[in-house]
Amino acid sequence: MIKAIAIDDEPLALELISRFCSNHTDIQLEKTFTKPSVAIAYLQKFPVDLVFLDIQMPSITGLELSKNLPENVRVIFTTAYSEYAIDAYELNAIDYLLKPFEESRFIKAVDKAVAYFRLKNQNENPADNYLFIRADYKLIKIPLAEILYIEGLGDYLKVHYGDNKLVVARMTMKNILAKLTPNEFLRVHRSFIVPFSKIETVRNKTIHIKEQEIPIGTSYENEFFEKFKA
Repeated sequence: MIKAIAIDDEPLALELISRFCSNHTDIQLEKTFTKPSVAIAYLQKFPVDLVFLDIQMPSITGLELSKNLPENVRVIFTTAYSEYAIDAYELNAIDYLLKPFEESRFIKAVDKAVAYFRLKNQNENPADNYLFIRADYKLIKIPLAEILYIEGLGDYLKVHYGDNKLVVARMTMKNILAKLTPNEFLRVHRSFIVPFSKIETVRNKTIHIKEQEIPIGTSYENEFFEKFKA
């Protein structure tokens, strides 16, 4: 769970952020602030992971304030001014939300933060680089880096990994996807999940991983090609 605060001199903007956060299961908005100085004092006593930060404020800009945040705190900037976008990304912001933003755009920004902290946690905790699957009455340890693709078969799925290794488990695609890093593993078809790093070629809406050809489903192609182009 990501702990966050929001800083904005507009109370209505804070109410909107609070409402959107309440609809996301991976983030806990601890507190909101209209005064940056009070927020900084709070952070000294109660560390958080993420700050939603307005840029244009009377006493100090969000860009200036972000430079004084603890090193491990990440920022999602919120502003009505698009000209600050380059400065925001130079400060390694997770995202830049241009007001007025819809909830769907807000959720995308939070999802980026979730992916960032999951990856950070995996790098800091090598044990998290493995997936444990229950199959054949035992738990099987599968290194995430060795997964080639995952194939869904109704209430079962096949995890193809390593050198022609295969695990068949009673689990849904939705359940296993929740255990995987979202910026690395992508569902490309109702029956297939692939690790982005293992894709060798893409041709005619078909992904090639080693000798396997994996179709890209119509309802998944927009998200896939957006990520592929990026």
